[in-house]
Amino acid sequence: MLSQETTPAGTTPAGTANEQQAGAWVRGMFGRIAPRYDLLNHLLSMNIDRYWRARTVKRVSDFLTKPGARVLDVACGTGDLTIALAKRGCGALVLGSDFSHPMLTAARSKTSLELFEADALALPLADASFDLVSIAFGFRNLANYGRGLVELRRILKPGGTLAILEFSTPPNALMAAMYDFYSHQVLPKIGGWISGSPEAYTYLPESVRKFPDAPGLAEQMRQAGFESVRYERMTAGIVALHLGERL
Repeated sequence: MLSQETTPAGTTPAGTANEQQAGAWVRGMFGRIAPRYDLLNHLLSMNIDRYWRARTVKRVSDFLTKPGARVLDVACGTGDLTIALAKRGCGALVLGSDFSHPMLTAARSKTSLELFEADALALPLADASFDLVSIAFGFRNLANYGRGLVELRRILKPGGTLAILEFSTPPNALMAAMYDFYSHQVLPKIGGWISGSPEAYTYLPESVRKFPDAPGLAEQMRQAGFESVRYERMTAGIVALHLGERL
């Protein structure tokens, strides 16, 4: 397990000095962009975000078709992955959680699935409660990555799996340069204009730049106690899906 000394840092929005301030900033930011979040996700990714979620659902489908399986989508935002998991999960109970009330309000307008408000670093759930825990494009926004991994592992049953779908650093230098230009020069302008929150779409690409690459995140998962950790890159490495088991 990660010790306090080796726990990696979490997100660090500009102007924040500690984990509490970082968490409050991120919660407020997502609250402001919630009304336009879906539109911008699809627009800025050119609808490829639908493919990333569909591929994630396919990779964890064994859990979703298991009668009585319990699935939690953490940091579910407006619920796109939660809904996709539930549609595939004919035998599973699928729940969603997020710490942003406006994001949950948007999600509830799209689904009748059970959703609840909670911080991913301190989930109000019993140990070993779920067969599958997923988190899509929310992990890099946690105020402490190490504590987040330990908490997500805590609520997994032995034999359960954690799936982290997150932006990553493309391994190809040319692709990395192109993606860096798009995310820092184009995305903030479009996102800020449509959402009315330019600081949010300046923060989001910067949070990707500071986030560990795919091998780095895999190593942090191993340090947190996950076994059989593996990852696969999508769309030239812009996104990576990490899977790890609690044995």
